[in-house]
Amino acid sequence: MKKIVLLLLFFVALAPIHAAARQWNLDTVHTNFFFDVKHTYATVRGQFMDFSGDVYFDPDHPEESRFEFVIKVNSVDTKVGKRDTHLRSPDFFDAAKYPLMTFKSTRVSSAGDNKYIAAGTLTIKDVSRDLALELVYHGQKENPLKPGEIVAGLDTRLTIDRLEYHVGDGKFYKMGVVGKDVDIFFTLELLRDK
Repeated sequence: MKKIVLLLLFFVALAPIHAAARQWNLDTVHTNFFFDVKHTYATVRGQFMDFSGDVYFDPDHPEESRFEFVIKVNSVDTKVGKRDTHLRSPDFFDAAKYPLMTFKSTRVSSAGDNKYIAAGTLTIKDVSRDLALELVYHGQKENPLKPGEIVAGLDTRLTIDRLEYHVGDGKFYKMGVVGKDVDIFFTLELLRDK
């Protein structure tokens, strides 16, 4: 029995050892959640101004990484107050009843060429759906503005059908006023101590 325990300890000692993915903080001044949607013939661009996130990311060990984001729906900003109020209403987001949108990864894997797939669940209003984000990793370096701090960057683009998430009942889409496909772009700037 003693030989078996010693043998197991020997193999454990030979196994590659690495720390779990380190936590990063969102640089909220340089992180953005943008969206584009068609209005008749024009494209309306907006963003959400109030959000938070838990990010654990290691490009060398993506399986230890995870991404979680919480976006406050009331913070929608298209630069037109009347439109933003309408987006918060029951016609679209119903922010009073559903104040948050969330994404929580369940698995992160490498897709090669500095791309990573964060598979998880996106929840908007009363709908939760599986979603895979293709994150483009732009690298990391010492923050030129703050020695002793590391900065990293990732971004992603995707398109969702807002009607699948009950963001509207289809009335304005059928009228030809507001498109159902929403192009989303978010860019993350991450910070941690060196």
